[in-house]
Amino acid sequence: MSYYPLTSIPDYYSIDALLTEEHKLIRDSVRSWVESFVMPQIDEAAQNHTDIPGLMKELGNIGALGPYIPEEYGGPGLDQISYGLIMQELERGDSAVRSAASVQSSLVMFPIFEYGSEEQKRKYLPKLASGDLIGCFGLTEPNHGSDPSSMESKFTDQGDHYLLNGAKMWITNSPVADIAVVWAKGEDGKVRGMILERGMEGFTTPTTHNKWSLRASKTGELVFNNVKVPKENLLPNIEGLKGPLSCLNSARYGISWGVIGAAIDCYCTAVQYTKERKQFGKPIASFQLQQKKLAEFLTEITKAQLLCLQLGNLKNAHKASPAQISMAKRNNVKMAIDIARESRQMLGGMGIMGEFPMMRHAANLESVITYEGTHDIHLLITGMDITGINAFG
Repeated sequence: MSYYPLTSIPDYYSIDALLTEEHKLIRDSVRSWVESFVMPQIDEAAQNHTDIPGLMKELGNIGALGPYIPEEYGGPGLDQISYGLIMQELERGDSAVRSAASVQSSLVMFPIFEYGSEEQKRKYLPKLASGDLIGCFGLTEPNHGSDPSSMESKFTDQGDHYLLNGAKMWITNSPVADIAVVWAKGEDGKVRGMILERGMEGFTTPTTHNKWSLRASKTGELVFNNVKVPKENLLPNIEGLKGPLSCLNSARYGISWGVIGAAIDCYCTAVQYTKERKQFGKPIASFQLQQKKLAEFLTEITKAQLLCLQLGNLKNAHKASPAQISMAKRNNVKMAIDIARESRQMLGGMGIMGEFPMMRHAANLESVITYEGTHDIHLLITGMDITGINAFG
């Protein structure tokens, strides 16, 4: 037995009927690409701790980079549900693939589109959309994760340029990125965003080694040692933490969809495996405990699909609150990691083998449940929204 090509996506509540024909066409085309391009090589990439060659260009070719960016800036101009469905299909392949697209879209292209100058938009967005440029996002620091307001990276005004010092950590794509959207404090203590380009003197991107998670993705640091940043590289239309946090909201929304794909991959594999695997003279799918688990998986996937669909409707109407996005991210990642772990057990010893996706998804989701706001931080965001009382700190 080995990897099973997907024949259908679980749709227990006829959610497809709520999607447009365009939504389904986009989802199905990305699904086909994942089947043909990602699945044949993802296990080898994860096992060898290497990224997939040419991934960003391929993602650009299928319109998965900045899907909601308007056509005039090189994007396909799709809606938020289309973006979510793309993320779902990419993460069914692997969290590292979805992370690459998510960072490029929500953490690099989004802030340039929302807060950049017209010159910045036209210079960077088309090449980011095509994958000709790779971007990364610098917010988290070695000493500051959940509390970005305490960041230590700072820049000073030197007249004709800014001078940036500091460091960022756990940065997806940093070792291969051409540009970085970096958030740092000015002399007035206000957080601002700026665009750094590879090759700027004093700007280095050390690789993070020995990861047990997201092994098909490059992770690293951003180190700034008296980096001279041209003044025209400052994002002119935002100041304060609202800037980076709005980027994270977009990324968290994509994650809430993406992890459904990981859960679906584990669920579909478990269904087929348990129908074929025989013990005590009959398929193990005939045993009550196995059916209990499969029924629970499908229930949780269906709930997550409905949660994301309504969140997508709210996003399209510009009505989705940060707390609603936090609820979806927290719920759906927990759902996916639980299914990955439990379905691994259903395959017994085979569940640890690279021919099957469970261990790879489970390891990846250990990162996803931590990044873009930890599981507990999202709980406190929801709690604050319920009570009006800030429990942070």
